[in-house]
Amino acid sequence: MADPQINEPPSYDASPVPEAQPPQESIVCDYWQQMVQAVMGIVLLLGALALVHYYTPTTAFEEPPSDLQKQVHELTAQVEQLKQDQAMPAVVLNRYRNSIGYIYGVYQVGFSNQRPVIRARVSGTGFLVGNGLVATNRHVAEPWYGDSEAQKLIDQGAVGMLESLVVFFPGSPTPVNLSPASVSKTSDLAVLHADNTEVVRSLAILPLAKSSGAPGQLVTVIGYPMGIAGMVAKSPAGIYERMAYRHNDINAASELAALSLIRPSTTCGHLGDVVGDKLIYDAPTAHGGSGGPVFNTKGEVIGVNSAYMDGFSGGTLGVSVDSLRPLLQEAQTKQ
Repeated sequence: MADPQINEPPSYDASPVPEAQPPQESIVCDYWQQMVQAVMGIVLLLGALALVHYYTPTTAFEEPPSDLQKQVHELTAQVEQLKQDQAMPAVVLNRYRNSIGYIYGVYQVGFSNQRPVIRARVSGTGFLVGNGLVATNRHVAEPWYGDSEAQKLIDQGAVGMLESLVVFFPGSPTPVNLSPASVSKTSDLAVLHADNTEVVRSLAILPLAKSSGAPGQLVTVIGYPMGIAGMVAKSPAGIYERMAYRHNDINAASELAALSLIRPSTTCGHLGDVVGDKLIYDAPTAHGGSGGPVFNTKGEVIGVNSAYMDGFSGGTLGVSVDSLRPLLQEAQTKQ
């Protein structure tokens, strides 16, 4: 499907695949570890004070032992919660890795009976949300969406069309064909129908949270930032040297799949704000991460990764699960 005339979609979304260095597979927030160590130090200190308290006479100015014990128990519970939160990126990655796929496609925008004005590749992420249903972004399912150049052509009567759209699931050597099932007209969301293959039927469906939750919570984002380039960069040395310049080639994706090297990356951060159905968080992402799931600390999907703002590390954007749920219900009624 490679085409030397293919243009890349605009850089504001996370779908094209520019050449750049990918993020590490799992970015563990160092400050979480520092926080855990600090709290554990406080627990040890309070434990020592409790022992001293038991073996020295009480005075009117001393805190009752029961109150001190309560504080120790509360801090211990906080430490355990922090440990669980710190482990969550690895937990969700191990549990749902195979259900989070790499989406690759080719599309065109042009006028009937004429050579396409735009022909380009699209790259993104999708995850299983129902029987044969894959959630992603609208700008992955309809790559001309949000493209100012394509929109000008469409306003003049041009039509956008997918030539092909497939998803590579980790562990599977062959891609699965995708087709639109339900596309939002108000949010950057879409639900795609995956061919009913044995691979799809064997995958776990990701759980959706009841709501996106409140700002301040820890979040985990899983996807394919930098697309094929990111996966090639993580490959063994020999494979990397052989495939380093084939970032935009569907055959490169197929070869990675055959070698079991379709592997998503994980980043973590905090939910900074919730504005309507828009989520703002600081978990890093890049081109190709569009459509990836955003998890809370319970391992539930609270949103769909959508885009990022250049120059602002806290400006990663997603769409709330509140907008995904009705779209999923619509897609299920069409099955």
